[in-house]
Amino acid sequence: MGQTERVSISYDLNPAPEGHGAGATSPRPRVGLLGTGPWAHRTHAPALTAHTGSDFAGVWGRRPEAAAELARTHGVKVYEDPDELFADCDVAAFALPPDVQAPLAERAAAAGCHLLLDKPVATTPAQARSVADAATRHGVASVVFLTLRFAEPTAGWVTEQAARSGWYTASAHWLGAVFPPDGAPSAYAESPWRKTKGGLWDVGPHALSVLIPVLGEVTAITAARGPSDLVQLALRHASGAASTAVLSLGAPRAAAGVGLELRGAEGVFALPDWSDVPGAYGRALDALLTAARTGVPDPRDARFGARLTEILAEAEGQLG
Repeated sequence: MGQTERVSISYDLNPAPEGHGAGATSPRPRVGLLGTGPWAHRTHAPALTAHTGSDFAGVWGRRPEAAAELARTHGVKVYEDPDELFADCDVAAFALPPDVQAPLAERAAAAGCHLLLDKPVATTPAQARSVADAATRHGVASVVFLTLRFAEPTAGWVTEQAARSGWYTASAHWLGAVFPPDGAPSAYAESPWRKTKGGLWDVGPHALSVLIPVLGEVTAITAARGPSDLVQLALRHASGAASTAVLSLGAPRAAAGVGLELRGAEGVFALPDWSDVPGAYGRALDALLTAARTGVPDPRDARFGARLTEILAEAEGQLG
């Protein structure tokens, strides 16, 4: 930690307002951001700046000039070395490609930083499990930022549906126009890993993050290709229910959209709309700080992220 004291997992990581309770004398956790791409600019950095229960401490990026610009915009320190950021911070927040994120997350865990990870955690099961194992081995908390599990009202909706029984089937689609065949690509199209991995890996975690807590663990999977990067998954769940998920980043703009519908003994339930992604990121950080304070793993932790990677890798293997 250098000249500062790291916030211990036993401290109150959600301090009470000044002058109220024991938390008033506890240091606020310091959060360092790794990554400088569009998500970092539009979601991660603004959410960390606005978060009232922590201090946004600094930024590291693979492009020093971009890191300097982002740090300057938010009035925080720019780091030239990620290990220096880990030494100064209590939480490492990641906005990096999965295969860059994974080894750095292991280093952050070894340095004692709690992990606020992006999805997918990694693109190989071994690498994803290694991140989860590192968090366990070093006694740090972890949370994977899965938008639908932290945005409202979708997060509350998932909890409500998970409490129901008698599910029969579900259908999900996440059709993005990041690489539309009928227009200019989006700001996220410059990502090499998205170009290589497509919708299965980029938006597949979102669909699975809802289907699994409601319908149960995936016990069987079949994957098929469609046009562009479109992949259709047929899933069997531990509850006995079956589901489908259609995933793409290359949909025509007029066909783009997100939806999920559940059908069972209690009726038909559709995923509600959501919009406040920076707010969702703040709630993901709240969940991480709660897990760090209590020592109780969050259900959306690195171990869950590793399971998502296992499912996606199995699907990819079927596609050839």
